[in-house]
Order: sequence, then C-alpha cells, then structure tokens
Amino acid sequence: MTEWISNVPLSREISIGSIRVHAIESGIQWLDGGAMFGVVPKPLWQRRIPSDDQNRIPLALRCLVIESPDELVLVDTGIGNKESEKFHELYGVENAGNPTRLEDGIKAAGFMPDDIGIVLCTHLHFDHAGGNTFQDSEGNIRPAFQNARYVVQRGEFDFAHSVNERIRASYLRQNFDPIEEAGLWDFVEGATEIIPGVKVLPTPGHTPFHQSVVIESDGETACFLADVCPTAAHIPLPWIMGYDLEPLVTLESKRKLWALARDQEWLLIFEHDLLIPWGRLDIDSKQPRLKDS
Repeated sequence: MTEWISNVPLSREISIGSIRVHAIESGIQWLDGGAMFGVVPKPLWQRRIPSDDQNRIPLALRCLVIESPDELVLVDTGIGNKESEKFHELYGVENAGNPTRLEDGIKAAGFMPDDIGIVLCTHLHFDHAGGNTFQDSEGNIRPAFQNARYVVQRGEFDFAHSVNERIRASYLRQNFDPIEEAGLWDFVEGATEIIPGVKVLPTPGHTPFHQSVVIESDGETACFLADVCPTAAHIPLPWIMGYDLEPLVTLESKRKLWALARDQEWLLIFEHDLLIPWGRLDIDSKQPRLKDS
C-alpha cells in the first residue's frame, strides 16, 4: 500500500453549497477483515475489499477540513505520531509525514495546522483521535492544534475513561487527556450546531456516543459518516463491524441515516474507504446502495 500512499493526493476538494470541504488522506491502516464485517461471511465481504495473507484489509484514515466563512473545522485527526513501531506493525499503519501525513494534507489544502479553529471528534478511538495530540522532540505530549477548541460528545469523553477490558485497547488516554489538561475541550450533548452549516448528529452503536457530522449550505447536504458506516461496502443495513459495541443500535442509526440521505440526496463521505471518498445513495434502488456501484 506504500504505492497507494504515494499516488493518492494528500487533499481532495468538493463543494457543499458555499462551503468547501477538503478530504485529507492522513494515511492507512490494516485491520482484520472478519472484525471489520462482523457476521458477514468472508466470501461476501472479500468481493468488495480483498484481504491480505493475514486476513487484513486496507482502510483509509480520511479526515475533513471544512472551510466555512465562520471557522476552519478539522473533523477527526487520524492516528498521530505517538505510537510505537510495534503498534504500527500490528495495525499496519502508514502515516509518516511532518509530523504526520495529516499535517501535510492540511498544508496541501492550503492551510497551516495553526489555522484550525475547531477540532471536531466523531469519537475517541485511536484511529480517529490519535492526532489530537503529538509528541514533540523532547518526548512531551501536547495538543496538536494550538489555536483550536476540541469538540466531542460529553458522554463519549466519559465513556472513554471506563474501566472496561472490552474497550481499553481502542481508547488511549494520551489522545484526549492532555486536551483536558490544557482546558481545550468543549463538550456537547446530543444533536448540536457547532457553527452555522456544521452540526453533529448522534449515530450510536459503534460506541454509545458516536456522532456523525452534517454539513449544510445552499440547499445541499453532506454527512461525514465516520464509523456508523466506515466504507461503502458497509452500506447494506446488516453489514456492521464486529468492533461495534451495540450492533443492533448501529443498525437503527444506519436505517435513520439512509432515510434522510435518500429523501434529501445527501452526499455521504466515508472515513475508511480506501478507494471511494464519497457518493450518493441510488434513490431508485430498493436496497441501500451507491449510485453507479
């Protein structure tokens, strides 16, 4: 996948009305295909995303920079630069950059990391919030975006501190506790407008307080799905990750989203799909599917 990393642009742009959205390709990771597709049999899912000899599939670490008249918003932050070589090997992480590919992508979009005014976290798993903080040359862990306020659901932050063996490996406190120590968190509860044209929508199931991000401008709408639907292959309602803590809740979150997406012709933005950054549902299909797929 190193070849993919070198061939894919660091940043791609699309307009939602008057708001410009930059998809930042902050690297890739490799996770177990069976875990990524839960109860879906391998002969079905591997037709969509082939696995390697370790049964792993490649996944993008796509973040968003939302360029609105009010603020520059970064949605999710990838894996960051703090983890060990063993960690990178275990999860097949490729995100090298200065200090990571995320910051390089922000610069490729025409901005500097210090231009970010809001870091909006869909949830706090390490592949979504790892770049919230960075390790400097002296080994200190500090907020990565010095001029930003960080936003997440209050319940997600509390849940991330649960003493629970099932979730411990996914929530690494060095990704979010230094933000609290710096006094940079702004917690929200439920559906909330963050700035005009950008709001968060609870989409629980993957975690109890997972949220997606909805962008609205001039009659157009996009939704950054995050892990309620990590890839285009997960669009069918029962195709749900084994990582999801409450899969039946995920099912209902997807059902509600697809109803809105069909009715209002939303652009759906995928965080982990290696090849498909976005698309719209085929409103003429009885089953949820992307147009032209």
